[in-house]
Amino acid sequence: MRQAKKNNSFWQEMNQLAIDNPITIDRPTGSSHPRYPEAIYPLDYGYLENTKAGDGSRIDVWIGSLKEKLLTGILCIFDTLKRDMEIKLLMGCTREDVEVIQNFHREMHILFLPNPLADS
Repeated sequence: MRQAKKNNSFWQEMNQLAIDNPITIDRPTGSSHPRYPEAIYPLDYGYLENTKAGDGSRIDVWIGSLKEKLLTGILCIFDTLKRDMEIKLLMGCTREDVEVIQNFHREMHILFLPNPLADS
């Protein structure tokens, strides 16, 4: 029972972080990756202002097709070539959006952690 409370607390804090800070979209749907022009972003992609990720930049965010932009889950990505680990917040994503995002990162090892407090 205590574990569930801790888990909910994590997701509540992550939801609040996403609500309290603006999202900047620097790679809109259909734009290409700056270093890999053949990689086209299938959904809006950006970052959460006023945050810091492990690599020193801001926390990355994918924006899905749902109107309500609540935290859908977190994508953990391990790039074996760069020997790098990142997290990306998924906001307002349907199951189909999550699949599209996972496919975009198909060259890497991916773990999707769904938000148990989200409806979808």
